[in-house]
Amino acid sequence: MRRHWVAIAGVLLALVVVSALVAQAQRGRARSGEPALTVEEYVPRSTLVVDANPVPRARFPVIDVHSHHWPGFTAGRLDEIAGEMDALNLAVLVNLSGGSGSTLRSCVDTVGKSRHSGRMVCFANLEFRGGVGPGFGERAAAQLERDVAAGAAGLKFFKNFGIDVRDPTGARVPVDHPELDPVFETAGRLGIPVLMHVGEPQSFYEPVDRFNERWLELTLLPDRRLPADRYPSFETMMAERDRRFARHPDTTFIAAHMGWHANDLGRLGALLDRLPNVYAETGAILYELGRQPRAARAFFEQYQDRILFGKDRYAPDEFPYYWRTFETHDEYFDYYRRYHAFWKMYGMGLPDGVLRKVYYRNALDVIPAIDRSLFPAP
Repeated sequence: MRRHWVAIAGVLLALVVVSALVAQAQRGRARSGEPALTVEEYVPRSTLVVDANPVPRARFPVIDVHSHHWPGFTAGRLDEIAGEMDALNLAVLVNLSGGSGSTLRSCVDTVGKSRHSGRMVCFANLEFRGGVGPGFGERAAAQLERDVAAGAAGLKFFKNFGIDVRDPTGARVPVDHPELDPVFETAGRLGIPVLMHVGEPQSFYEPVDRFNERWLELTLLPDRRLPADRYPSFETMMAERDRRFARHPDTTFIAAHMGWHANDLGRLGALLDRLPNVYAETGAILYELGRQPRAARAFFEQYQDRILFGKDRYAPDEFPYYWRTFETHDEYFDYYRRYHAFWKMYGMGLPDGVLRKVYYRNALDVIPAIDRSLFPAP
């Protein structure tokens, strides 16, 4: 018993000493006039010396299946972008913001007028501003059929679907609401893929406290928070999405942002195993892959036929981070957006056969409207 109390006394003494040292350091800083740093201000320069192999141009031509170029985009702008794409070895951009009706036709016509018309395809979108009531699904399916006839290469659902799309009573429309079944069945019949952004990263649904991995982002951008008293939970949205995928086995789905499971590759693998009509794309989740390079490489090798390259925001200076992560074995390098990832990145060193599939071959199979003549023969 005496030894027990001696041990407790030792721990308490150690705590007192540590507290005194911290207080002394703080007093010293205050006396010297040295300001305290915030999290945003603390950006230490690493002293680690390792090989660095930046990759300004992808090893093989790339189809970016997740790009956004909003209405008002011009043929002249596409001509300018084509030069940037050539430098990066980006062969084709999939514009997920094509709209519907006249807006979709404008997107298709604009691309067609460019000197580089084969370098972009347009996906259609549904118009939810009037809400989802009886008959909406049939009307939307008919509009989708017209949009595909006008040149749409696929259908994209934005992240508002399942979060704040409403029915006439003001109730949230879940992702698996049966009213929308005709839309997904029509996509399957027409042979076009449906790329779905469902939900947000799991941390966005959690309390914004010292344990939240995305604390900095959610502090800088508080509109991204999805508190439980206002929104469905992460698990609720994932379950609705998975039921939607399963209900339409003849429709090809692309899970945007790797389904927000790039931090849990075992869960994503189980989803792909269970649902052979589902693919995943890499938009805006590179920070997850770069902190687990061995596990990520093993996943990409196992599911090399089910992964498509996607970036999300078109920013030419950011693509080389993807090339470096996918193509090299580099260690401890920066990510391009600190509020996404306060950690460093490591290269996955993917084999050439896997790179070819992820960069362009899988997309050619999933999106038939893309011009195959732009790519090497199989």
